[in-house]
Amino acid sequence: MKSHQTTQTMKPATAAKKLGVYLQATPAEFQEGVVSRDELNALQADPPEWLRELRRTGPHPRPVVAARLGVSIAGLARGGVTEPLTTDQIDALKQESPEWLLRERATQADVRKEAARLKEKKAKEAQEKNAK
Repeated sequence: MKSHQTTQTMKPATAAKKLGVYLQATPAEFQEGVVSRDELNALQADPPEWLRELRRTGPHPRPVVAARLGVSIAGLARGGVTEPLTTDQIDALKQESPEWLLRERATQADVRKEAARLKEKKAKEAQEKNAK
């Protein structure tokens, strides 16, 4: 019996998300086709110029904007940022340091501290359980 290996494909939106780029800023041929797993791996391993340029200057999708600003995606929304931003716009926001950005960064820092505390607590409990 012969098994057929089917090529795994994904929609352009999924591929753009995995590549960390804003779909509407990608070339038309990327947006209109399907992307195979091999093509995605090739794009990640050796990105073409359009992909390097998009990653460098944007516009960037919300997860990338949030990460570059050090806030959550929800924090972006609370700050009124709903559109993709370019690298220059992100840098300008960092320079301005609006009140909402400072508040969201503080919130994000608290969330990270709490997550680290819970992880440490869980590890300690597991260690105590294993010691019994």
